[in-house]
Formats: sequence, structure tokens, C-alpha cells
Amino acid sequence: MKTSMRFLLAGGATAALVLTSVQAAGASATAVGAPSGAASGPVASASTAAYPKYKAPKTFGTSFQPDPTHDFTKGIHTRHNGILRGWITHLRGGVAEYEPIKFKTGTRTEGHFVGPREGDVMAYASRLSPRLTYLSATGCKPAGTVLTTDRKSSVGVKRCPRSILAKRLERPALITVHGGQIVKVQEIFTP
Repeated sequence: MKTSMRFLLAGGATAALVLTSVQAAGASATAVGAPSGAASGPVASASTAAYPKYKAPKTFGTSFQPDPTHDFTKGIHTRHNGILRGWITHLRGGVAEYEPIKFKTGTRTEGHFVGPREGDVMAYASRLSPRLTYLSATGCKPAGTVLTTDRKSSVGVKRCPRSILAKRLERPALITVHGGQIVKVQEIFTP
């Protein structure tokens, strides 16, 4: 009993130390005049360390990602922690509705992404995190003519303001959910 109590106390002390250091890093970045959404310095590392690195699905997977623990009959609600290949269909009041997608190969073209069939209830809704990271595949300008992707995976690498996301609904993306919130949206480039 004493050993398990020591383990619990040591774990609690470690968690408190980690939380204090993350808060101190954020405070020191703010003290030197870094904007709250800056992509460099301690603020960026604190926001990325806030959730574990999840295994990404195949970017151009040809089937919907299974979600056996999600009960779609209980109404639209958040997905479990992880990365979903999907697209955001609606954005209202800081809550995004999104659905899984799969790549359908074409006969005359390379192919395109498709969502669930009409009437299928495969959809989720999650609040957008205040520290949401949005990585565009075509830059931050409204025209979106500059290609900003990782060459190997065809996913976006250009960090853009959160406000751009509302203008780019139904674009294929890797959507990272943690603790019931969307913490990262990384666009998938399709020609």
C-alpha cells in the first residue's frame, strides 16, 4: 500500500512540474512580446506538446477509417483521440462538423476524395481548440495558388490563421482530435 501511495504522489508531483513549466514557457513568450498565435519559440512547442503524436492514416487510403468504438446512433458528437482522414462540412460557433473520406481512383484521372453516401450517418462534431494549428496545402492567400506541401505525403505545411479554415470547407485533410477538440487540420493536396 505504501509503495502504491508513493507512486501516486511521485506521479502527481511530476504532472504538476510539467504543467508549471508549460505555463512558464507560455508566460515568458508573452512577456517578450510574442503574439499569442505565433508559430515560433516556446509557445509553439508548448501547444504541440499538449497532445501526443498520433499515427496518421494513409493519406490516399481507399476505405473509410473504421471507428468501432463510436456509436453513430447517439447523434452527432466528437470522435475519439487520433487522426481522421476527412473534411469539415460545417463550421458554426467554434464547432466543426466533419466526416471521414476515402480516395476513389479514377479511370480518366488519378481520382478524387469522396465522403459517405447520402443518408449515411457517419459524421462527427467537435469544438475547435483555441490553439488550433491549420496547415494549408496551397498557402494562406485567398487565391490559394502557391503549393505548400510535403513532397512525400502531399499534406500541407504552411501554417495559416484559423480564420482561413472557415473559407476552405470540404477540402480533404488530416483532422487531429484530442480531448474532444480539433487541435490540428492539415490539408491534403489534390490536383
